[in-house]
Amino acid sequence: MKDVSNSSRASRPSAYPKKKPSPYGVSKSSRRQSPLFPAHAVVTVRKTPRAARAELIAQRQRYLQINALRREGIILEEEYFEEIRAYMHEMERYTMCSLSSMDQQPEIRWNMRPCLVDFLLELHFMFRLRPETLFLTVNIIDRYVSKRVVYVKHYQLVGCASLWIASKFEDAKERVPTVHDLVQMCQETYDESAFIQMEGHVLSTIQWALGHPTAESWLRILCSGPIFEEQKVQHVARFLMEITLFYREFVQYPSSAIALAALTLARSLCGKGRRIFEETEECLEIVDHLDNRLAKHANDLSETLVKKYSYAFYSKAATFVLQFYLQGGRFQRQPLVSLPMTPVRGYSSQVCTPMSVSTTASDLSDDMPVTPTSPILSSDAFSGSYMSDDKENLPSPKFEPTINKSLIEQVPEQFLPHDFVAYQRQALHNLNMSSPRPAMVS
Repeated sequence: MKDVSNSSRASRPSAYPKKKPSPYGVSKSSRRQSPLFPAHAVVTVRKTPRAARAELIAQRQRYLQINALRREGIILEEEYFEEIRAYMHEMERYTMCSLSSMDQQPEIRWNMRPCLVDFLLELHFMFRLRPETLFLTVNIIDRYVSKRVVYVKHYQLVGCASLWIASKFEDAKERVPTVHDLVQMCQETYDESAFIQMEGHVLSTIQWALGHPTAESWLRILCSGPIFEEQKVQHVARFLMEITLFYREFVQYPSSAIALAALTLARSLCGKGRRIFEETEECLEIVDHLDNRLAKHANDLSETLVKKYSYAFYSKAATFVLQFYLQGGRFQRQPLVSLPMTPVRGYSSQVCTPMSVSTTASDLSDDMPVTPTSPILSSDAFSGSYMSDDKENLPSPKFEPTINKSLIEQVPEQFLPHDFVAYQRQALHNLNMSSPRPAMVS
């Protein structure tokens, strides 16, 4: 008896053969076609060579951008992007500080804040820490000051302990400053045990919540989306974000709004198109605060910050921004594009067709809905008679930062500086006159 299975198995080739026409005139494949989708209805859309080439170039650019970010240690989790962003907004609200509680400090005034941030900026720049570390440091300080009474003689200690905590959380182990380094930076004003005790006290006060989404992390998300920003735009935005660390009017805003406002102003300064559909009223308020401060007090910015962003490594962002404002430039709000309005039929006896209705301002009647305009309110806490005499950013001869300019001018231009730190910080060390200070060791 013939083995049918073996014969059929042996006659079947390894590759898929072409289907032979059916002797009945209808092939099996055509009989299996769904009546809803007949075979002759399937149309293959062929792309033109130009469109296919443009799509290939776009995919290639996106691939190169993602690889460049991965080399910097930035991983884009596109599958979980919405979940990550929602969690960042939740943590952002959880790690906000209280501005009203900070106003009630008995000894600390807001005119002391620029000096402390300037000192921390020098330390951050000298140890080459990540940008997120600086923003997390200031957030830890603000949250601690919101919950504890801090005396002036301990203000610098709180700042250094916060920088120590943030560097342990964000940076590599070899770049974290040691306790001995912090003692030397403070000119041996505090013992090593003081930094350790303050570290534990700060962590317990903020309940060990260190996952604060900084403005730098939000800027990375905004710059690595569908629109990939140029390096110069990113450097200008980072310069503007670090300006917000010095002053009181920016403390009340979340870091996501600060990053979006800095990017909006940076794109405007660099002549790029604005992302109008992403801008919020909160974002435009921050832009107005930045624009007013740079226009009126461009010469009063931190010398350390201006020096840091004046190098080619940061696209000379500080020089570019200061030249723009010293020449009288200002941020111009572009009006939104007015969309055609749907006419509303009134109660008048005269009937008109929608095509005859004009949406210009001169032809608007009472029957047409008008976009409500909010009254212009001054949200600047430093304008007019609202200014107080002790808790605002008033110039103080006691807290003006002093920079060793001779060390700054000796730094070569082609080298990214980290060694021009001025150790003689009289503005900070005069705060500790109430406590005995040990003699300096030469």
